[in-house]
Amino acid sequence: MALAGLFLLMFLPVHLIINLMLLKSDPVPFNRAAHFMATFPVVKIVEIALIAAILIHISWGIFLQIQNWLARPVGYAGGNKSETSFFSRFMIWTGASVLTFLVLHFFNFYFIKLGLVPGDPENFYSVAHNLFKISAYNYIYLICFVLLGLHLFHAFSSAFQTLGLNHRIWTPVVKVFALIYSILIPAGFAYISLTLWLFR
Repeated sequence: MALAGLFLLMFLPVHLIINLMLLKSDPVPFNRAAHFMATFPVVKIVEIALIAAILIHISWGIFLQIQNWLARPVGYAGGNKSETSFFSRFMIWTGASVLTFLVLHFFNFYFIKLGLVPGDPENFYSVAHNLFKISAYNYIYLICFVLLGLHLFHAFSSAFQTLGLNHRIWTPVVKVFALIYSILIPAGFAYISLTLWLFR
């Protein structure tokens, strides 16, 4: 799950950079980038790996959470508080919010590309701009990205710990990088949403 998560972490900045093209008044750059991502053979191979990583990460996360619940089906009566961090305890719920957004995102974009739902796969610029005119979509989008930030903050540092890469010097550095990453990535997506919703 840690390896799949780290792979997904590498994808998010790429996705953000492409989505920032939505802020241009000219739709051509974004549509060209979307077309390239949909047709270039190497990207299509990476896409398969990306979907596999998503499925592995989600299924393994659910499996581990069920294991945790079964290990202690009844909570503590009181006294001792768990030393588990807030982020760790709620990872399954922040992850569920990200999954909800992924399902919505797939219906709005990926399934259009596959021809499963109506829409123009050569003009995702207009598809995105029309979606961001819907207030409810923006509310869902922004809430999901706030929760994604919480998920990323814990996931980034815990993935290194899971892989046995703890170090007296580098672990604090990883935690600082995790904090910066978990703020900048969601903030970038939120900036796109707010700009297109309120000012375009």
